[in-house]
Amino acid sequence: MSDDLVELDLTGLKCPLPVLQTRRALRRLSPGRTLAVVCTDPLAAIDIPHLVREEGDLLEGQGRHGEAIRFTIRRGTRVFAPE
Repeated sequence: MSDDLVELDLTGLKCPLPVLQTRRALRRLSPGRTLAVVCTDPLAAIDIPHLVREEGDLLEGQGRHGEAIRFTIRRGTRVFAPE
């Protein structure tokens, strides 16, 4: 695993928790770092890409493996203060 990759396992969490936890994790990352999110909530397939656009980050990948959805997100240059 690269030092630039942070893994976040949100399996079993239901809306709105996956998007809220993803937002919190992204805001704690330095620009250019990558966050890999795995979740099982079907609504995350809509909510997380929307969050990424809203935050100014880059969705580098999205895929399914069974019930799980994996997102790979590169932190953009907009920086927010941690919550």
